[in-house]
Amino acid sequence: MNSRSIKKTPGEIVFDVIVYAIAALFCIYCLYPFAIILGSSFETENNFLYYGFPIIPRDFTTKAYEMVLGDSQIFKAYGVTIFTTVVGTIISMLFTVTMAYPLSLKKLRFRNVITFYVYFTMLFGGGLVPTYLLISRTLNMKNTIWVLIIPVAFGAWNMFLMRNFFAGIPSELAESAYVDGANDMQILWKIILPVSVPGIATISLFYALGYWNQWFNAMLYIEKSDLFPLQYLLMRMLRNVDAMKEMARSTGVAMGEIPANSLRMATTVVAIGPVVLLYPFAQKYFTSGLTVGAIKG
Repeated sequence: MNSRSIKKTPGEIVFDVIVYAIAALFCIYCLYPFAIILGSSFETENNFLYYGFPIIPRDFTTKAYEMVLGDSQIFKAYGVTIFTTVVGTIISMLFTVTMAYPLSLKKLRFRNVITFYVYFTMLFGGGLVPTYLLISRTLNMKNTIWVLIIPVAFGAWNMFLMRNFFAGIPSELAESAYVDGANDMQILWKIILPVSVPGIATISLFYALGYWNQWFNAMLYIEKSDLFPLQYLLMRMLRNVDAMKEMARSTGVAMGEIPANSLRMATTVVAIGPVVLLYPFAQKYFTSGLTVGAIKG
């Protein structure tokens, strides 16, 4: 081992300092909005008019969180969202993997035709009205929790990402298994999937974020309050608060200090909190999934 590998030159030290400084500034730039959201969620409504959105609240209050978490329905909405996120991600990955792997094999007949059919769905859709009639009348999924999962269970773009990841795995792995007498399902389960953990984790994260932030289907197909997902319930709460403030302003009736701004920040913290806590554990798979999937074996 030479001395250069142990002791860095002054130029290398300066370069490292610059790189770390830029990385630190970028981290501060990314975390600054979250700090504002968190600090503003504990601020009183009157202070927003004079001081704006603070990182450190001048008058600490938990009134916004009391309004958000004081509704017992919020915990039901959390349960609905967690269920749709976990079950939906599993179903979506099952559909995605079982379609992406065959399309990554050159021996599959009509592979290009099937690929074009999937790609066509990314360019053209049936429209909102036919989709609504299909889901609510033909499939009878209205006011069921499955309407939050089945209509969005498959993503063509995610399937293409997964297919490209499978195509980047060296073909010698599958060929050696074929020689030993393994079939395609055995190869997929015992060989391909174990080496595809980064890609699977990355696509699973995409699906999970989509399910977690879902509200549009709930607005169209859900009327039972017990089936409201978290994002849709929070949106309804904010709309009600805005309506109350507008009514008080137009009629001149004093309705007390309604924490509209801090309530928006508190709902943001409640909505993104679990995702922010979960992301560091999936970050290493997410990063390696994006890089390894671009390498051809």
